[in-house]
Amino acid sequence: MTTARQMLDAACAQVGLSSADAVLLRQGENQVYRLPGRVVVRINKPGQESVAIREVFLGRWLNNNGLRAVHPLTVTQPVVVAGHPVTFWHELPPQQPGTPRQVAKVLKRLHALPVPDELKEHKVAPFVRLNERITAAQWLSDDDSNWLRDRLMDLQTRWDDRPAGLPEAVIHGDAWAGNIVDVEGQGVTLMDLERCSVGPPEWDLTSTACRLTSYSTLTAAEYAQYCDAYGADVTRWAGFELFRDIRELRVTCFAAYVAQSRSELRDNTYDRVKSLRGRNGPRPWKWQPIA
Repeated sequence: MTTARQMLDAACAQVGLSSADAVLLRQGENQVYRLPGRVVVRINKPGQESVAIREVFLGRWLNNNGLRAVHPLTVTQPVVVAGHPVTFWHELPPQQPGTPRQVAKVLKRLHALPVPDELKEHKVAPFVRLNERITAAQWLSDDDSNWLRDRLMDLQTRWDDRPAGLPEAVIHGDAWAGNIVDVEGQGVTLMDLERCSVGPPEWDLTSTACRLTSYSTLTAAEYAQYCDAYGADVTRWAGFELFRDIRELRVTCFAAYVAQSRSELRDNTYDRVKSLRGRNGPRPWKWQPIA
């Protein structure tokens, strides 16, 4: 079996970079390394070559269309090693999470861009990996696992009949303040382009709305600034509750998946499942972030 380090060495050799002094930054579904010269290397899961190709395209396309985003190196990529697509990026300077107003302004500009031909067939996939994450979370009780699967099936049916809203656009797909950051000396920058696709702008807007309505990590005043900057309040849209419910399920399934190997996170995840099942009182809930 090829190790992540061996994949890194092979990929770097193919594009003429040295991996001798690489530092592991993150190990999870994807492995991320830093090379000298402020280069970041991302090793994706097997079978994700089309996703990696799209990320590289989007990094270049966004920067060429007036929106700052993580920028791929000018090398032929992705490189595929042992089935894993590997991509190379310029490392960002220090950054902090974007403010609600900054996030809204960038999303408004993103949603106004014409959809490029290269992205037109890539529709938003709100349920990707959810069933797999429920299955992988073997520590959950059968009762909770079955409830989460039933919830997933119900939301999939409701998604197919979702209300009409804003015209489809290029959307970020995971538009929270940790992925839209204020970079030192550069300004607001889009990160983590894996979920970028074509879909309803409301899918992006719901991420921040949930911080107010579901998790209590945003004040009413901050949310008002967000709505003012974007020019719309997604909570007043007929489909908001559906999108909110899907967002809540997504973060719960992610927590359950991570808690399979990190038992210290299981109480946190169980609290989320109890909330979704109506056993923790009304929204907003006091969920602790997964670190």
